[in-house]
Amino acid sequence: MYKVSKRSIIRAIKMDNIKQKPRKVLYVITKSNWGGAQKYVYDLAINLPRESYESVVVFGGFGPLAEKLASGGVRTISVPRLGRDINLFGDVSSFFKFLKIFKTERPDVVHVNSSKVGGLGALAARIVGVPRIIFTCHGWPFNEDRGYLSLLIIRLLSWITILLSHTTITVSNRDFHDGREMIWVKNKIFLVHNGIKVPDFKDRGIARTEIETKAKEKNIAITETDFLVGAIGELHKNKSYEYALEAVSALKQKNIPVKFVILGEGEEKKKLENKIHELSLEKEVALLGFVKDAPLYLKAFDTFILSSIKEGLPYVVIEAGFAGLPVVATNVGGTGEIIDDMKSGILIQTRKSDDMAQALELLYSNREKASIFGQNLRQKVEQEFSLEKMVEKTVEVYKSTRSNIR
Repeated sequence: MYKVSKRSIIRAIKMDNIKQKPRKVLYVITKSNWGGAQKYVYDLAINLPRESYESVVVFGGFGPLAEKLASGGVRTISVPRLGRDINLFGDVSSFFKFLKIFKTERPDVVHVNSSKVGGLGALAARIVGVPRIIFTCHGWPFNEDRGYLSLLIIRLLSWITILLSHTTITVSNRDFHDGREMIWVKNKIFLVHNGIKVPDFKDRGIARTEIETKAKEKNIAITETDFLVGAIGELHKNKSYEYALEAVSALKQKNIPVKFVILGEGEEKKKLENKIHELSLEKEVALLGFVKDAPLYLKAFDTFILSSIKEGLPYVVIEAGFAGLPVVATNVGGTGEIIDDMKSGILIQTRKSDDMAQALELLYSNREKASIFGQNLRQKVEQEFSLEKMVEKTVEVYKSTRSNIR
């Protein structure tokens, strides 16, 4: 009879434990505020199959993302000097912090998000020897409104980030094709659309009342008969809310009872306040600041507006779709992959406040068409932008050992 030694049994147990040990995925993102990229990281970190993966999230500062991850049982690491803007000493400090974190954590996958942290994180991960480095592009920065030299430098840095990463995920077809146009990196670019879990929306009556209360605190009176236009997003220059304000002003001049509320905080707040004063919209526009779980209020609005000049694949449009809202949106990034123009919403060109005003007026004057747009958009997002599909495809990228990934 074959006799198994005690040492062999112990070795087999150790090998079995090694096989069963979850792979560690270290997500890295610039800020811990709550925007589209942060939601993306949160959704992946929370919803990866925990029997196979351990999620850890690294970010700058401490904000809503940190709080939500803690509530979901995901471990986090803060890098205090990490920020969105270029800061030589802060960025160098953050880079060496990344090196230390990666050496200590020994992740199987480092998944970097956003342009700056993408380059810093991917370089640090290469130096440490992380087996799999994934970069998600949430909209190429070289598509922003900048000078020629600046765009050239940004394109070069984006290309280097792709080279440093084993795989780059794009969230829209437009970004996918832009990435594949760069030399030597075509086979490193993959498309994985954003997806979300259907939000637990507040009922329209409750949401409307709460929005009216919040607006009243800003001295803005909203009634049930007002045409309430909403926007959700960070007050950042890429959101271009000033064009939405000009559109609202045009509606006001036509005696349309419009009210516009923006849920979000950011560095453009003072500029927008000045624009509101310039257009005499103090009684029509409410900047409500940061609102916890803002998408849950979407059903309060009659129409949702996206005025951005740069996007990846905007979560908020998908959320508006799940809420059944008609949407007016600029045709940037992957927005046109969500909205079919004049079927499930209205797409306009960037910086066209007159076109935005005409689109809003159409939805105000034709509520039946607005309702059809909302129904069609809800059907589209339910079919194509599920959280399960996004997680499944991302896990496939994590597992990939294809020879074309270097």
